[in-house]
Amino acid sequence: MRFAARLDVHGDRLAVATDGLELSYRELAARVDAAARQLGDTRRLVLIAASNDLESLVWYLGTLRAGHVALLVPPGHADSLADAYDPDVVLSPAGGAWQPDERRPGSTHDLHPDLALLMSTSGSTGSPKLVRLSHENLQSNAEAIAGYLGVRASDRSATTLPMHYCYGLSVVHSHLAVGAGLILTELSVVDACFWDLFRAHAGTSFAGVPHTFDLLDRVDFASMELPGLRYITQAGGRLDAERVRGYAQLGQQRGWDLFVMYGQTEATARMAYLPPDLAASHPHTVGVAIPGGSFSLERRADDPPGVGELVYDGPNVMLGYADTPADLSLGRNVTSLRTGDLARLTDAGLYEIVGRRARFVKVAGLRVDLQQLEAVLAGRGLISCCAGTDGRLAVAVEGGHDADEIWRFVMERCGLPGHAVDVRTVVEIPRLSTGKPDYQAVLALSERRPADPAVATAPAGDPARLRDLFAELLNRPDATEDDTFVELGGDSLSYVEMSVRLEHLLGQVPANWHTTPIRDLVPSPRRRLFGGRTAETSVLLRAAAIVAIVGTHAGLFSVLGGAHVLLAVAGFNFARFRLTSAGRLVRLRQQLGSIARIAVPSMVWIAAVVVVSGTYGIANIALLNGFLGSPTWDSRWHFWFVEILVYILLGLAALLSIPWADRLERRFPFGFALGLVAAGLLTRFEVVGLGVPHMLPALWLFALGWAMARATRVWQRLLLTAVVVATVPGFFGNPSREALMIGGLMLLLWTASVPSPALASRLAGLLASSSLYIYLIHWQVYPHLVGVDRGLAVVASLVAGAVAWLVVRAVQRRLMR
Repeated sequence: MRFAARLDVHGDRLAVATDGLELSYRELAARVDAAARQLGDTRRLVLIAASNDLESLVWYLGTLRAGHVALLVPPGHADSLADAYDPDVVLSPAGGAWQPDERRPGSTHDLHPDLALLMSTSGSTGSPKLVRLSHENLQSNAEAIAGYLGVRASDRSATTLPMHYCYGLSVVHSHLAVGAGLILTELSVVDACFWDLFRAHAGTSFAGVPHTFDLLDRVDFASMELPGLRYITQAGGRLDAERVRGYAQLGQQRGWDLFVMYGQTEATARMAYLPPDLAASHPHTVGVAIPGGSFSLERRADDPPGVGELVYDGPNVMLGYADTPADLSLGRNVTSLRTGDLARLTDAGLYEIVGRRARFVKVAGLRVDLQQLEAVLAGRGLISCCAGTDGRLAVAVEGGHDADEIWRFVMERCGLPGHAVDVRTVVEIPRLSTGKPDYQAVLALSERRPADPAVATAPAGDPARLRDLFAELLNRPDATEDDTFVELGGDSLSYVEMSVRLEHLLGQVPANWHTTPIRDLVPSPRRRLFGGRTAETSVLLRAAAIVAIVGTHAGLFSVLGGAHVLLAVAGFNFARFRLTSAGRLVRLRQQLGSIARIAVPSMVWIAAVVVVSGTYGIANIALLNGFLGSPTWDSRWHFWFVEILVYILLGLAALLSIPWADRLERRFPFGFALGLVAAGLLTRFEVVGLGVPHMLPALWLFALGWAMARATRVWQRLLLTAVVVATVPGFFGNPSREALMIGGLMLLLWTASVPSPALASRLAGLLASSSLYIYLIHWQVYPHLVGVDRGLAVVASLVAGAVAWLVVRAVQRRLMR
């Protein structure tokens, strides 16, 4: 019987939920039947460029329903596999509409009657080698998975993995087999909208590869409230045993199960699973064979005691491989699946993978056949040695070849992200005394990624080069091309330098580059005034404000109000960088880290000044002068700006650590900020006083900046304009100072960036990046030089602060390395 042939038997149960649409099984079956009729009765090879959307699902099921053979591919590989297999029909969202591209009325292929589905071997090397699967394979594996997971008709699983990937497809199959629901989405688990969708449709499960769990850690999954969650599944590569134990224990505490699983595309999907009650005590194993399947160990003489190649038998074992279109006529030529993995059977009766017999590695969730890759490179006249780990592919090529060109070829051939591929040219391939290639030496060659010639010479907009830039500036060697600046922990202190470097590489950076995945940052095709260079308004305001502060203090000119504009900029940046989609506890850790990057250097510098000159006191070192100092304005108030900023940030971190406040801010981001503006106005007009002289009105300005960052509509900006115009006048009793404040706030609210010469942009970036250090140090620099020349005093203060920042940054990076 064809898989999913009787979807309508599940009636009005929920089949598919997407953002804004729900379909019952009866409605889904009607759409699938319509797609099947459109494809016709003549059996053909149908290529489907599948994404996690409703159209992909309907056409895939319609292809199976009509008895055609589905070739399921990722959109990016559709052209190469179409060239290799010459499908009769191509289905893709070309032009935004799904319409079959019928290349011929019948079929040019001899299709075996058992053949139902063709899939890539986990995306190994981009070769045309495919796995041939039957309807029996699909049905038996779906039923086995649904059985050991205990999938219920009331369950709803979110599609966290691509449908063209066997693991992601197995989620679809196992739920359709028992009438359960699917929450179709391509959102990442780091996106708050994913969890909103999951809760809105009463999600009960989701699947993850090891990288998914890295992302879950990043968004503080452990603190999330997910009342409907019943279980999580993990496969697609080995998850560290301690992390398995940790997530299993978390599940026990929170009322859900963790299923660790093992499989291959050649087995349709799953071969083994670890019962949840054993995950915490046996996290290093893959468990037992799935229902209907069995394992055996095939030993060789040189295998360690008790270890052999894991061999699987079951109804889900593929028919065989296809290397050319002619192979589509073949029937079953594989009965037992030799996995290529070395395993042992533990005393608990569980299987443990201890190594690989074949030379495969899994990189970025894709399986790479190292021997085949070497053969492919040999076909291009290259002598190579390929090695790797689960995470990195290292290629050494003998001779003076172009490493950049080889890197691009390997990356495209294997379908891997650039940062996961390292190509080195060598005089000779490293070898052992036996003459065999020294794979460990090849791996050692690639340990220092920044020296990779491929990355060094990659184009400005190349994702690998950009990823390395993010990794370097944010001290995050684990950065991937799917990460964003905010997800990697970037803040206002690192934002300026990053934006300047990106502008140098890309020309003009997107307005929301800090929340854009690295791989989506591309060079701007437009060239505008000043050669297409722009500077962000918040950066220019920080640079201008610090110059105004130092120049006014040194008596070179009198421009007052800069520090108060800086408070609004600080609130603006707080909303952009510290209010991420991450979970509450991750947000809290990021906020405390940001506070430390302000407070620690301030306390260290003030302490050094106290030791050397005795100018300040213990209250200054502790940043407590606002509470313990005299109400009379004197030198001990020099650091009022740093103190009030730390107080505000600590108070907001405490507020947002409260679950109800965190939820309220996420649901009503602009309204929440506006509420803080209202609270701040109580201190601005001295309705409320909390015993911190000179300082509490700053909360109003910080909250105004926060609200400006959250104002996405014209009416919201107009409302904030009215608030500024109504509340700033009378604050100082100095019209020129208040006019400067209003001007700065209006620029921040209405203008994202302004055209700027490249040199001016870089200078502004340097001053803005080092503004904290300039503010701290200038008190000890300009007094010694004003008698010589006030302009020199200002310049020396700016230079001293900038140099201090550059030195601290260099030391931090050296320590991180």
